[in-house]
Amino acid sequence: MKNYNRMPENFLWGGATAANQYEGGWNEGGKGLSIADILTGGSVNKERRLTPPEPLPEEFYPNHEATDFYHCWKEDIALFAEMGFKIYRFSISWSRIFPKGDEETPNEEGLKFYDDVIDELRKYGIEPLVTISHYENPLHLSLEYGGWKNRKLIDFYLRFARVLFERYKGKVKYWLTFNEINMLTQPFGAVFCAGMLDSEDVCLQSRYQAMHHQLVASALAVSMAHKIDNENKLGCMLAYHNGYAYTCHPEDVFYAQRFGQIHNSIAGDVHVRGYYPGFAARFFEENEIELEIEPEDAGILKNGTVDFVSISYYSSNCVSVVKEGELTAANGGENIKNPYLETSAWGWQIDAVGLRYVLNQIYDRYQIPIMIVENGLGAVDELTEDGKIHDEYRIEYMRKHIEQMKEAIHDGVELVGYTCWGCTDLVSASTGELKKRYGLIYVDKNDDGTGNFARIRKDSFYWYKRVIDSCGEKL
Repeated sequence: MKNYNRMPENFLWGGATAANQYEGGWNEGGKGLSIADILTGGSVNKERRLTPPEPLPEEFYPNHEATDFYHCWKEDIALFAEMGFKIYRFSISWSRIFPKGDEETPNEEGLKFYDDVIDELRKYGIEPLVTISHYENPLHLSLEYGGWKNRKLIDFYLRFARVLFERYKGKVKYWLTFNEINMLTQPFGAVFCAGMLDSEDVCLQSRYQAMHHQLVASALAVSMAHKIDNENKLGCMLAYHNGYAYTCHPEDVFYAQRFGQIHNSIAGDVHVRGYYPGFAARFFEENEIELEIEPEDAGILKNGTVDFVSISYYSSNCVSVVKEGELTAANGGENIKNPYLETSAWGWQIDAVGLRYVLNQIYDRYQIPIMIVENGLGAVDELTEDGKIHDEYRIEYMRKHIEQMKEAIHDGVELVGYTCWGCTDLVSASTGELKKRYGLIYVDKNDDGTGNFARIRKDSFYWYKRVIDSCGEKL
């Protein structure tokens, strides 16, 4: 008889990073410029700025060095193994493989770097989970083609994906086609997700057209990967927007439902079911969105559905028709403050029970395996005089979320993996700061450029090791 009080023994515990926030080596190994390489540092009170067509000498670009995985990969992977990782999610920088994005021939030096990373992971028995495109489109594709609003990017992406599928056949089993593809429902996604630099491209028309092209590219990549190696498992990745109705007024309740449909289910349904949901037609009509859809797209989407769903989940927020109430920060979406929740130092509301709610919602809708591939707490960590970081607040955050994961599994959700975000410190995507730390491993690098990149185990490092060793029993 199944023991519902225990996590599955084959559960995939691990951590997650992204090349543009962690890797560094921005102009080494034949790498070309990406969107991230022209994005300045920022803070809560200072927006990050784009400086195309190249970086400016007087500006600070935290992604250029990030926290230097490019030179420290062997040390970092050894630390992941020490924690007991079963899986490690990372992205492959498109502009490290195709510096401009539209070349015919890949950069062998870039491929060799990832050869070494993947082989080192496999040496320790850590399963690679590779995100093909994670917020760093090659800059040339933006300047020359206008980013993902241009259908030509589908072919460039597929060339990149084919190189990866063929190069790492038998070494990489789990793949994610695009990171947080549904962020294109937000203005944030125009640059980060789609590499669209024109200020006019934050409009709904451009963003949803770009998302359609990415959904077609994803479906074609899924079909390609399955043909190259039938052991491949392809997933979509959604930034899950959990918006509660701010009041019990029926209009607020319906608005919350529609909020979730638009921000989560349009992209999710196409990925998993292979077609746009019924409510999308009305949404497009009412917002004067006219997608350019080719006759063959319907078949492509139907035949390229994913094998699993993956999500990022950090917080929840409230939504309302009247939009009254105190505002707080949110990872995309609307942001009316929930009076029943605590907030992080960056204003994100902490809602562990919301994770259980979300997991049940996704599984009820799709009935395929789910991975949580981003979850964590951004905070200011203080290094003590004896060189330690006592981050009980991060442990408490993760403990509560893992408890709710266990409850969701007991509910019947097929949850197969959890990779906490920023298993080492890295650059925050939302603010461009290094002081907003997520890692279980401290990296000595600061927003003023100081630091020697030394790695230090935080208290959360040792706690997570116990969690993995006990398969979630010792929290």
